[in-house]
Amino acid sequence: MSTTETSLMNQQLDALLYEETNLIANLANASALIKTTDTNLNWAGFYLYNSKTDQLDLGPFQGKVACMHIKSGAGVVGTAFDEQSSRRVADVHQFPGHIACDSASNSELVVPITKDGRKIGVLDLDSPDLDHFSAAAEAEMVEFVTILTQHID
Repeated sequence: MSTTETSLMNQQLDALLYEETNLIANLANASALIKTTDTNLNWAGFYLYNSKTDQLDLGPFQGKVACMHIKSGAGVVGTAFDEQSSRRVADVHQFPGHIACDSASNSELVVPITKDGRKIGVLDLDSPDLDHFSAAAEAEMVEFVTILTQHID
């Protein structure tokens, strides 16, 4: 995928969320779209930032049950959020401080979500495969989050 080419999934996201700005509704449909597009994920969803507790709370997702709260800076999710940078981890068992919400997860991709300087949360993807997420997949999901933020208030 070239940098000027939008993937079919990202085009579908933009069309799916057309004229809808409700955060929960859009995150729910976005997680369903990801999970049905990449069938080798065991979890696709969102954690939302709670400024009162300085932690990430479980948001809409597709997949197995998940951790309900993750502290900012903890594990792959909290680190990506705290540093406001995407994290692509080939083997989560080698990541210092990894939080094992699902022992079947072996690789992970996390992309922070911000809008107008406001930290909203993260997109979190888990796969049972080691090294499931490529650099191209990371770029696609960064674009996915950019499109998503255009459809939320």
